[in-house]
Formats: sequence, C-alpha cells, structure tokens
Amino acid sequence: MTRRLVTILITAFVIAGLCSYLVVRIVGNRLTTPVVKTTTVIAAANDLPVGTIINAHDLGTTEIAGALPPGVFTKQADVIGRGVISPIYKGEAILDGRLAIKGAGGGLAATIPKGMRACAVRVDDVVGLAGFVTPGKRVDILISGNPPGSTAGNNPLVHTLLQNIEVLSAGTNIQKDANGKPEQVQVVNLLVTPKQAEKLSLASTQTHIQLVLRNPLDTKKAKLHNYDLANLYEGGLVPVNRPVYRGRIIRHAAPPPPFVMEVINGTNRSDTKFASHKGQP
Repeated sequence: MTRRLVTILITAFVIAGLCSYLVVRIVGNRLTTPVVKTTTVIAAANDLPVGTIINAHDLGTTEIAGALPPGVFTKQADVIGRGVISPIYKGEAILDGRLAIKGAGGGLAATIPKGMRACAVRVDDVVGLAGFVTPGKRVDILISGNPPGSTAGNNPLVHTLLQNIEVLSAGTNIQKDANGKPEQVQVVNLLVTPKQAEKLSLASTQTHIQLVLRNPLDTKKAKLHNYDLANLYEGGLVPVNRPVYRGRIIRHAAPPPPFVMEVINGTNRSDTKFASHKGQP
C-alpha cells in the first residue's frame, strides 16, 4: 500500500467522522424538548354547573406551562365557598371570572350582574319543552291582546315588547290554577333592566307572551310594526300604523225627496210620486 493511498484513507475517515458528529448534534438538538417551567393551579375535579357552591371535594390541580392566565387560583382557600356563575368542566382550571364574588352564595341570584334583574315569565308547554330556551340563548318577547280603549272590538294586536334578551334559566315551577289547585308550569327567567322588568311584569299578567329565538350574534334591534287580527285576512300583513289619507274629502248631498200627490177617487185613495227639484214639485 503506497503512502498516497494511506493518506487518502485517513482523510476520508476524518471527514466521515466530522459529518457523523455534525449529524448527531443537529438531530439531537431537534429531538431534545426544551424544559418549560410549569405552575400548579386549582382545577375542577368534576363538572360544576351554574349555581354550585364549591367544596373541597370539587377541587383538584392541574399544571399550566409558561405564563399564567389572569384570574387563576393557586390556593383552595380562595375558591371554597364561592358560587359558580358559568359552567366549569372537569380538569379545567378555575378562573375568577367564572365565580361569584365572595359572600354572594350560589344559585340564580349569583349569576345576575350588578344593575340587572332576573324576571320570571310563564310560557306554554310548546315553548318550555322545545329545548331552545336554554341558559345563554337570546330571545325577543312578543305580546298579544286587546289594547285598552281600543274601538276595534275583538281584534287582538301583536307587538314586539323587548328584543335581544338573555335567558338565565328555564324549568318548571309550582303555581295555582283557577281552582286554587297546584300545577306545574313552564317558567323562563330572563335577564333584564329594572325598567324592562316593570314592562315584562305588567305584560305577563295582562297579555299573552311568546318568546322568539334569535341568533346570539345578531344584536341589532329591528324596526317593527304592530299587526292586528284583521290584517291577516287582507291579502297579507299590513301595518296597523299605515299612512292616513289627509286630502280633501268631497261629500255629495243626498238626493231630494220625491213630491207625493194624493189622488181621491170616490172611496179609493192612492199616492202618486213625482220627481222633485230641490224639494219643490
């Protein structure tokens, strides 16, 4: 073996070793997972529906890597005894915004924002059992009845009383019927302002209420007209507050009465009528 061949082999081994080393370093850096610091936070040990008062057995822990989201808890003492105002699912970190303030308790009252009211509305079985009036949905409220002082007789009017109202809860309640016997009725609790609560309370006792489901992303209030029963039979719906004709009205005078002449022929009498001009024969 000549010296030239030995030199070539040694050079090849050196180059192969360098390439292998570089490949191992590159692949190793890509496969190595960087160590990220995690923090132990309080999480739900089981599903927590709205209104639940959190106890120690409802809580567990979970690890969150990197920066912590605002409102997380690291101590159970800060969570125990507070009410849930938004559903929390098993394994989910508990955030302060999903809980009522300390001392507010649980139930429906804890879910009512400051300055708002929960107003209960009785609905029929079709609306109550249809399943669309679930918490968080948005509805419009229609009322129908005969307005006070109406001269149209038995001609009910329908009107959109409120729009884009949030549903807090839906279920059954026990009320008394006309004979004083208890019965189950479908009740929906709506989130309204104090002024809207006054309107809704009066409407629930004096009119028939109908809930209309709307898209929660559609928050624009529509301009609507009132419709009465007579409009349904006039070739389609016609707004009750349609324009009134204010032009000059021409009234034609009634025709003059005819001229009557009594004719006596012996014992027979008869009346003969003649057309008159301005009441004159």
